[in-house]
Amino acid sequence: MKIYAWKDMTESERRALMRRPASDSGQSALKGVREILDSVRRDGDRALRDLTKKYDGYDPEPLFVPITEILGAGERIGAPLRQAMDKAYENVLSFHRPQGYKPVRVEVLPGLTCERNVVPVESVGLYIPGGTAPLFSTALMLGVPSQIAGNPARVMCTPADKNGSVHPAILYAAFLCGIDRVARVGGAQAIAAMAYGTQSMARADRIFGPGNIYVTLAKMLVAQESGGPGIDMPAGPSEVLVIADESTPAVFAAADLLAQAEHDPSSQVVLIATAQDKAEEIGRAIEEQIRDLPRADIIRGALRGSLSIVVDTLEQAIEISNLYAPEHLILCFETAEKYKNHVKNAGSVFCGLHTPESLGDYASGTNHVLPTAGCARSYSGLGVEFFQKTMTWQTASRAGLEALAPTVINMAQAETLEAHARAVSLRLKEKAA
Repeated sequence: MKIYAWKDMTESERRALMRRPASDSGQSALKGVREILDSVRRDGDRALRDLTKKYDGYDPEPLFVPITEILGAGERIGAPLRQAMDKAYENVLSFHRPQGYKPVRVEVLPGLTCERNVVPVESVGLYIPGGTAPLFSTALMLGVPSQIAGNPARVMCTPADKNGSVHPAILYAAFLCGIDRVARVGGAQAIAAMAYGTQSMARADRIFGPGNIYVTLAKMLVAQESGGPGIDMPAGPSEVLVIADESTPAVFAAADLLAQAEHDPSSQVVLIATAQDKAEEIGRAIEEQIRDLPRADIIRGALRGSLSIVVDTLEQAIEISNLYAPEHLILCFETAEKYKNHVKNAGSVFCGLHTPESLGDYASGTNHVLPTAGCARSYSGLGVEFFQKTMTWQTASRAGLEALAPTVINMAQAETLEAHARAVSLRLKEKAA
């Protein structure tokens, strides 16, 4: 990781440093993703089979995992992992249960009541990555809030292995969350199937879940179409920003950076340290720890696009973090609690020396589906609200209409919208019932 001294940089150099690494694959992938979307929209299940055989090397027939496999998945993963997943499920459920939009009812004046009602999104599609690793934790992160929201129709899509088998831990997560429709298909073709529907799969009103560049592009493209589904957020390659000072054990900060770097070569990890020697110490710890990690090649790919910044104060470090708006922010120093109110832009924050990002990835209870690429400036991390909608209602009595009529008629006529005004005035001319 190259080290930059913030105080020695010009403003334009600082802005350039805050940009995510350029991805050459984005534009080249766009044409292929469009072709996949068109193919599935045109040919449905047949396209799913052909594309899955072409890109993933197996035939997804039947498309959906038999219910008996889902029901028996807990036995197949063994007791230690099953117990771990049970605990993670309980924690995620506990944290998410109080979430969600709340109904509102207000009598704004005598005879006029306004309400905001909360309803679940009718049909949701949940995408679970499974290419380089079976992310059953993501199945919990999507399944639990949809379970709480009570979405009437839920389908989960995830790629299978070369034998066409879905990892049993993903199936067990589906079982815990009450999901019995798990499709053995991944990639952009899975997003297309959920967006458009096929002979076997109903279309989803909203699509959730992280994925590679092809999945991310597919989600963004279908969401832009007229009548297309909503999506959770434009989540791209994963990222973490770690802030360290003299109190930070170098091995802790290094481990946190490596944990995020092992996701994908496109992931970015950023270190901000309050001293040059601390940044160098953490760099040495990274090199030492990377030696025996099984995904070292992926990590080194990510580190090539990553960086280390040296600043004078923790306040300056958090100011830079707010500019960067990381998906994950780790305040890996002793006085972290003091700086809670200083953080404005981050997907999820991990506070103190004993709070590694791994806790949130798996079992602390918070959701790990988070905005990336600076989108934390305007997007929130996933919660129950994403799986709900609100509708407003208004009910007026004759007295309520008469009380508000002068206000509405005056405003409508001022906007030269006479039909609006007449919709009120005509009612006033009718005899009271």
